[in-house]
Amino acid sequence: MMGAMENSGCTGRPLAAVELARAFDPKSFEDRVYALWKEKNAFAPSEKSRGKKSFVIVIPPPNVTGVLHLGHALNNCLQDIVIRYHRMRGDDTLWVPGTDHAGIATQNVMEKRLKAQGKTRHDLGREKFIEAVWEIKKEHHAVISQQLARMGSSVDWQRERFTLDKGLSLAVREVFVTLYERGLLYRGNYLVNWCPSCGTALSDDEVEHEDTPGKMYHIRYPVPDTGGFVEIATTRPETMLGDTALAVHPEDERYRHLAGKTVELPLAGRRIPVIADTYVDREFGTGVVKITPAHDPNDWEVAKRHGLKAINILTPDGKLNAAVPEKYRGLAVAEAREAVLRDLEAGGFFIKEEPITHAVGHCYRCHTVIEPFLSEQWFVRMKPLADKALAAWKREELVFYPRKWENTYQHWLQNIRDWCVSRQLWWGHRIPVWYCLDCGKATVSRKDPSACSHCGSKHIEQDPDVLDTWFSSWLWPFSTLGWEEKDGMTEDLARFYPTSALVTAYDIIFFWVARMVMAGLEFTGQVPFRDIYLHGLLRDKQGRKMSKSLGNGLDPLELVDEYGADALKFTLAFLCAQGQDLLVDKESFRLGSKFANKIWNASRYILMNLEGRTLTENPALLPLDKWMYSRLNEAAKNMEAAFLSYRYNDAAQTGYEYFWNDFCDWYVEATKLSMRAGDAGEKDRTTTVLLDVLSRSLALLHPLLPFITEEIYGKLPTSTGLLITASYPSYTQGGTDNEALAEFGFFQELVRAVRTLRSECTISPDRKLRVLVRAKEEQRAALLANGELVKLLAGIDLLETETLTEGEAKPQGSIGLVGEGFEAFVYIAGAADLAFLKNKFTKEIEKDRKFISSLEQKLSNEAFIKNAPPELVEGERKKLAEARMRTGKIEAYIRDMA
Repeated sequence: MMGAMENSGCTGRPLAAVELARAFDPKSFEDRVYALWKEKNAFAPSEKSRGKKSFVIVIPPPNVTGVLHLGHALNNCLQDIVIRYHRMRGDDTLWVPGTDHAGIATQNVMEKRLKAQGKTRHDLGREKFIEAVWEIKKEHHAVISQQLARMGSSVDWQRERFTLDKGLSLAVREVFVTLYERGLLYRGNYLVNWCPSCGTALSDDEVEHEDTPGKMYHIRYPVPDTGGFVEIATTRPETMLGDTALAVHPEDERYRHLAGKTVELPLAGRRIPVIADTYVDREFGTGVVKITPAHDPNDWEVAKRHGLKAINILTPDGKLNAAVPEKYRGLAVAEAREAVLRDLEAGGFFIKEEPITHAVGHCYRCHTVIEPFLSEQWFVRMKPLADKALAAWKREELVFYPRKWENTYQHWLQNIRDWCVSRQLWWGHRIPVWYCLDCGKATVSRKDPSACSHCGSKHIEQDPDVLDTWFSSWLWPFSTLGWEEKDGMTEDLARFYPTSALVTAYDIIFFWVARMVMAGLEFTGQVPFRDIYLHGLLRDKQGRKMSKSLGNGLDPLELVDEYGADALKFTLAFLCAQGQDLLVDKESFRLGSKFANKIWNASRYILMNLEGRTLTENPALLPLDKWMYSRLNEAAKNMEAAFLSYRYNDAAQTGYEYFWNDFCDWYVEATKLSMRAGDAGEKDRTTTVLLDVLSRSLALLHPLLPFITEEIYGKLPTSTGLLITASYPSYTQGGTDNEALAEFGFFQELVRAVRTLRSECTISPDRKLRVLVRAKEEQRAALLANGELVKLLAGIDLLETETLTEGEAKPQGSIGLVGEGFEAFVYIAGAADLAFLKNKFTKEIEKDRKFISSLEQKLSNEAFIKNAPPELVEGERKKLAEARMRTGKIEAYIRDMA
C-alpha cells in the first residue's frame, strides 16, 4: 500500500529501543535541526530536481528597520509550508530571501538617533549619514535573519538579496532609464502628498485616510463691485492665503451674476476672480468653493482648466513661506490656522464654525497629517503599464486566492494615477539624472556621466532625491534572479523565472502586487508569478488590528520560546481560512503545542517498544493495516488538494484529524492487541508496519510541523537521509482499500456507540461490559474474526454475536444501540445504578424539552426568519434537530431500562 516499505537495511537484525525524552521540549532540538538543514544545504534547489517543474517564491522583503512581528511570522510560515511541500514533491523548489532598504522608515530611525544627540542629518552630511544608516541595516538584518531561522524558514540563504545591493541597484537604474527612454517617466510641477515630518513626497497609496474630528469654518469674501460679500466654507482656513479664485456652478442662478467678477481675498490684500466650473456641487455648503491649486488636488485640476496661477504657501517642513503676508511666515500650519482665524474675526470676515468629522490623510510611516504640496517631482506614467496588467489578468495569466481580490485589482488599475517616484531623502536609490548648470538640460544615464550629454559642460549636478522604496520592490521577482546582467540571461533567471506564487497580505495589493505585475510584463514580457495568495490580517479576539498603541501585539519569538516554532506554524495554518482575518491571542497557540506533544508521545511509545523486535521483509497486511494505509492515502489526497489551492486551514485540519484520530486513537491503540498477545512473529510484523506508517505520517505532516517531524524521523531505524528532502506521500488510486474502510468503519461505529453509552451512563472505563451484537452475516463474520480487537477498543468483557433478523426481542436488562446494518445491546443492569440513571435521564429530557420549545418558538417567528442572517437561522435549525435526536435517544434509554 502506498509504495514499498522502507527498512534501511535493518531487516533481520534485532532492534534496540529508542528513547525520546519523556517531556516534549522543542528547545532541545529546534536550533540543532535548523543547523543540520543548513549544513546539508537542504534549502537550495537540488540537482536531482533540475529540469523538473519549478516552484519558486520570492519572499516579500521585510523592512530592514526592526524585528519581525506576528504578521511577518504568519506570512513566512505560510510560504514555508508550501515551499516544503513542493520540495518534497520533487519540484525544482526555490525560496529567495531578502530585505528591503525601506527608505523613509530606515532614514527615520537614523534621524531619531541623531535628534537624541541634538543633531540632524545635515550635521553629518550625506555621505557620513548614509554610512551610518548602513550600520543600522547590518544590526537589524542580523536580527531578522535570526528570527526567520528560529521560525524554521527554509529559504536559500545563499541567494539572499537586499534592495540596495549592487545587482538590484543596477536593475533599478536600468529600469529608470528605460522608462525614460520609452516616454513613461517624466518630471514636472505637480501637486503631491507631502509629509512635513519626513520632508518628502508620498504616493497616493502611502497616505492613510482616517475619519477625524474637525471644524468647518464659514468666511466672508467681499465683492467690491456690489458692496456685498460671498460666503464660503473651508476646513483649512490658513490655505486661503494661497487662493487664486472662487468657483461657482455655471447653472447656479444665485451666483451667475458673479462669474467673471473679482472678490477681495481677506488678509492677503489682493483680488481673485470668480470662475464658473461644473466641478462645484450646488447642493453642498454655500455653493461657492475657494480654489487653492497648490494645496488641493481637485483645485489643481480646476486651475489647469482655467489657466489659474498656483501659489505654494508652504515650506518643505510644513511652515508658511514668503508667499504669504509677513506676519504669518514661519508659522506651522496649526499655528497659522489660529492666527488666521483671529485676524478674520477681528476684520469682520469670520461668520461661524461647525463641528464635523472628515477623512484626513496621514503619512503611513510617521502618521503626520499630509499636506497637498506643489513641487517638482519625477512620475511614472502608469496607464500604459496598467493596461497590460489588466489584459494579463483577463487572459487568466494570474489567479487570485481568494478570487474576490480580482475586483480590487481591476478597480485600482482602471482608476490608476501616475506614480510619484521621487523622495526627498538620502537613504535609497539616488535618481540617475544629472542637471547641467550651463545649458539647464538633464542627462539621464545608466552610468555616472562626467559631462552634460547635451552641451558637454563639466558643470553637472546629480538630482539630490532618491527613488520611492517601492521602485526597487516592484522589480523584486526578476531582479533577485540576476535580470540586470543584460549580456545574457542568468542561469537562475532561466531556471526559476517566472516565479510560481506570491504569498502576501491583502493590504499591499496596491503598493506592491499590481506594480510587480506591471514591471514583470514591461521588462520581461511575462507576469512575474501565476498564483497570488492574499492572506488575512491578524487581529485580537475582539477583532481589533494588532498594534503597539493597543498593547495587543504578540512577539513571534516569545511564542516560539514558550510553545516551539512548530506550534506557531501549525496554529497559524490551522486558523488561516481563505478570505478571513485571523483572530488570535496567546492561548491560541496551545492548539499547535498540544498537537506537537501528541506526535511526540505517540512516536515515543512506538520507539520505546522496539527492543528485541526484528523488521520483517514484505510483511503481510491485516485488514486493520489496510484500513490504516487507506486512511493515509486519503489524507495525502486531501492535503495535496489543500496545498495546491492554498487552503492552509484545510491542510492543517486534515493532518490533525488523520494523525490524532486515525493513527493514534484507532490504529496505534488497535496494534496494542498484537503487541500484547501476539507471538514474536506477529509482534515483528506489527512493528514493521507501525514504523512504516509512522515514517509516512511524519512526512505527511512535515510541511506543517517541520522541526518535530525531522527530529523524530532521524530516530527511526528505517529512515535514511533527511525528511526535508524525502518524498511526500502521494495519493494513488489503488492505494485505498474500500473493503477495509467499510469493515473497520463498522468496528468504529460500534465502538463509538458503546463508548458514548458508557459516558452517558457514567460507567467507569475500568468496568468491562457485556455486549450482544446482531449484525448482517458479512459484518458478523468480520466481528467474529476481529472480536478481540473490538473488545479491546470498546472495553468489552463478553462479546456475543447473532445474525440480524427482524422482530427479535430486546434482551432483558440491556439498552439498545442502532448502527448501519447492526443492533447492539449493552447489558446495563449489572454495570450501573438504574434508579440513578432514570432520574438523571429524566432531568436531561426536561431540560432538553425546554430548549426545544424555545427554539421552536424562535423559528416560528417570521420576523426572525426574515431579518436574521441565513447562517444564524440555519444554525438554530441544526440545534433543534440535534436536540430532538438527543431527546429521542434518551427516551429510548429510559424505555429500555423499564
